[in-house]
Amino acid sequence: MKVHEEHKHKADNQKKLKIALIIVSTSKFEELKSQKETSDETIPLVQGLLHKETKISLKETVIVPDSAVHLEKRLNDYLEDENIAAIIYSGGTGLSPKDITYETIKPKFEKIIPGFGELFRYLSYKEIGSSAMLSRAIGGKIGNKAVFLLPGSPNAVKLALTGLILPELAHMTYLITKKE
Repeated sequence: MKVHEEHKHKADNQKKLKIALIIVSTSKFEELKSQKETSDETIPLVQGLLHKETKISLKETVIVPDSAVHLEKRLNDYLEDENIAAIIYSGGTGLSPKDITYETIKPKFEKIIPGFGELFRYLSYKEIGSSAMLSRAIGGKIGNKAVFLLPGSPNAVKLALTGLILPELAHMTYLITKKE
């Protein structure tokens, strides 16, 4: 058995993994604040995708504004939660002045998974063409968690989850939490 196959086999024996999903959108946050029904489509999409999973579930979802204080607070909360294996941010990774998720969270990465961003942009390119190069999607390790920064598009989140994150999350978690 090859080393990566051995790791995947050991990873499959882990307990059920839980994800925290953070939607970064000032407009959707304002909808919630004014007690309107949110127009967010990503949370129900992720709930549907994970409904089919036997080893991975969605522990918590939250909508926050494009604010470094809110982004860091949620990161710190979830880093302290031993029941969460992965933290996924959706939104704030674009090029507009309000998009600050990348600048706020990227410096906190202890290890970056360069292949995640590269493969995400490649798969996106196959779907949306050259606009994919504008994505600043990134994944890596902070503490004992896998952390991903994704675009705010539900289609981008679906692509990242189904094509990259879900197939490898147990493997990543095994490696991140592995005792030497």
